Amino acid sequence: MAKKFRVTIDRDQCTSCMACVALCPDVFEMSEEDGKCQIVEKYRVGGDPATGEVPEELGDCVKGAADACPVQIIEVKEV
Repeated sequence: MAKKFRVTIDRDQCTSCMACVALCPDVFEMSEEDGKCQIVEKYRVGGDPATGEVPEELGDCVKGAADACPVQIIEVKEV
């Protein structure tokens, strides 16, 4: 079975810098409602914009975005 990664965002702490969107636009986007980062609908878990599950091929992308986040609010775990 292919690996997946669980991605969670502490959206309350988001500074809207867009680093995650710039590095991994397949997974992250900015909310039109509050201007904070969120998981694109395709990868959301239960419709939650702060929680997603992505396939193995996007692992490096989400890890890079998490590392680049200036306030370190993105968590990536293998599931």
